[in-house]
Amino acid sequence: MSAATTRSRTPDRLCAEAVDLARAAAEEAAAPGVVGEHEGLVSEGDRVVTHFFACREFGYRGWRWAVTVARASRAKIVTVDEAVLLPGPDALLAPEWVPWSERLRPGDMGPGDLLPTDAEDLRLEPGYSGEDEPAPNSTVSGELAELVETEDVEVAGVAPADLTIAPARGSIASVAEELGMRRARVLSRYGLHIAADRWEESFGAKTPMAQAAPAPCVSCGFLAPIGGSLGQAFGICANEFSPADGRVVSLSYGCGGHSEAAVMPKPPQPPAPVMDENRVDPFPLRPAPDSGSVPVTEDEASAELGHS
Repeated sequence: MSAATTRSRTPDRLCAEAVDLARAAAEEAAAPGVVGEHEGLVSEGDRVVTHFFACREFGYRGWRWAVTVARASRAKIVTVDEAVLLPGPDALLAPEWVPWSERLRPGDMGPGDLLPTDAEDLRLEPGYSGEDEPAPNSTVSGELAELVETEDVEVAGVAPADLTIAPARGSIASVAEELGMRRARVLSRYGLHIAADRWEESFGAKTPMAQAAPAPCVSCGFLAPIGGSLGQAFGICANEFSPADGRVVSLSYGCGGHSEAAVMPKPPQPPAPVMDENRVDPFPLRPAPDSGSVPVTEDEASAELGHS
């Protein structure tokens, strides 16, 4: 360990004794009456010491006024470097800041609120918004597209773009619109999976309501089917008396409002026990002579002793 390191850990005597100077600097920076008692000091280096004073300001529990004083080499005058309010070991601090995108929870958005979607949102992927242009990931090259355009001009006389009414039936745009993909972005596979997991957790087969239901939603007349790949596992409940009315429910979900609950066959009940009342079972009122532990004898002496 070097001598400079040893000197830096030992507070300078004149700087350590400058408590009144440090307090005056703290009171000048703070409001009147909020600087409390002296809580110690720490050596910041050669002839540099920081004094700590308690803070009596409301709302700043555990905070301290830190006043750093210093002395030049071979000088006897101590000067003030800075006075700041710093949190102590037990200070009351504000919670760590969290971005709004991580603080937002389902149901927080109200009327008039706007929720911008990140351009790199994993739940979405680019859709198809062009007319008859090949998709970005299409295998049709630019040269082949020009060849198709030339052939269309030879057949129709003009380019398809110059026609007054472009043929919509059978075009890429009409097919994309029919499939619901003629949008800037559509749900990605990841977006479909997390949506399915969320709906399955709320209205799925493992919920208490589904466990006590007479039958699943797949056989209920109140189930409105949905299109797309999600329609293979989910639908929309249209029963106003169901707790899932207007919600996306799993086909394996169920409730007591099933459309066929009243006409469903009841589970078989075991038959009542049959008792034979015509048979008589004899019950002797006295024990049999040979039911004891001692064999029956004709000896009168033993009979008098009370042996059975």
